[in-house]
Amino acid sequence: MRDAPRVLIIVQNLPVPSDRRVWLECQALVAAGHEVSVICPKAPGDPTYEVLDGVHLYKYAPAPPTEGVVSFVYEFAYCWLRTLLLSLRVLRRPGFDVIQTCNPPDTYFALAALYRPAGKRFVFDQHDLCPETYESRFEQPSRLLLGILRRFERLTYRLADHVIATNESYRAVAIERGDVPPDQVTVVRTGPDDAVMQPGLPDPDLRRGRDHLAVYLGVMGPQDGVDVAIDSIDAYVHQLGRHDCHFALLGSGDCWEELRQRVTELELDEYVTMPGRVSDDVVFAHFSTADIGLSPDPHSPLNDVSTMNKTMEYLAFGVPVVAFDLPETMVSAGDSAVYVTDGQPTSYAAAIAGLLDDPHRRRVMASEGRQRVEDVLAWRHQAPAYVGVYAALGGDTSSHSPEPVRAPA
Repeated sequence: MRDAPRVLIIVQNLPVPSDRRVWLECQALVAAGHEVSVICPKAPGDPTYEVLDGVHLYKYAPAPPTEGVVSFVYEFAYCWLRTLLLSLRVLRRPGFDVIQTCNPPDTYFALAALYRPAGKRFVFDQHDLCPETYESRFEQPSRLLLGILRRFERLTYRLADHVIATNESYRAVAIERGDVPPDQVTVVRTGPDDAVMQPGLPDPDLRRGRDHLAVYLGVMGPQDGVDVAIDSIDAYVHQLGRHDCHFALLGSGDCWEELRQRVTELELDEYVTMPGRVSDDVVFAHFSTADIGLSPDPHSPLNDVSTMNKTMEYLAFGVPVVAFDLPETMVSAGDSAVYVTDGQPTSYAAAIAGLLDDPHRRRVMASEGRQRVEDVLAWRHQAPAYVGVYAALGGDTSSHSPEPVRAPA
């Protein structure tokens, strides 16, 4: 294998560069001299192939939204086959030496297995715990399908030459549940790019005539707590009788339509905007204006051990956070968040009100959050550990695994 192996990154969950973590990984690898290709779904208006900042992007039309077990399986199969066909195209030119898969789902171990006889290595970049994600999406998950997902996860761990985990909790899962040797698991947090993500000029129009702005950014699925956020807004407006804050819920997902309908049913349309997926410029304008960032993810086996990207980005913009007391959220945000302990929307609404009524506390939390990003969490602190995995894979590693380079906690 060459000193700087060519890398093929496979993503199913989001287009690239919209997936900020994957795009930062691509840039880090290009800067280190690697040839990088990505296979991912296509956003509206995207070309099927382009070279962007030195990264080859190959894209396919996404599968229809998942609505049940049958469509869940169909989505996996459809995306896997489209990815296989595109990987053959990448293999011809520019080629690849290492496949990095970014889950969900945990199905691409089979693709890596197909290429293993040709000497291609496999790096598993674990963004989610797929069995727990499935359990959180469906009220009555299929035991059969859940067992298959657990088997897929185990096969992914077994075939991977190296596992990249987004936090220490995921690293522990890889070691304990996946039987991965500790020296084959490296923690690389999803740190924001603090040179790009930093406060700019506020846009008062985003407050829609009110004194404050609270913002949510992220996926709107069953496990993400946007329904809890909306119930909290209802309590803030109709129970606490407060009309001083506008709420911008940015992003999209399987639940967007029903969440939008619930806003109307609760007579919150004048207090809530839900524009769907928006550009970075729009996101950054909201973050630069916001008084509070909402992280309403409820307790669950998945959320308790997951790092929420939105929380990290709020901190980068100096936005104080209101969250539930999830273990990994507390690791990420530290003293820059107010934590609600009972999981109730009324308590969440009260925490929002209390923080909005304390401008001094917000200023202190904003400063501490931004400083935490600059000192510890920023991607520039994480990139050496990520690139280090590929530096170790660059030589003949048939008899040993790369030593983990630990990013700051």
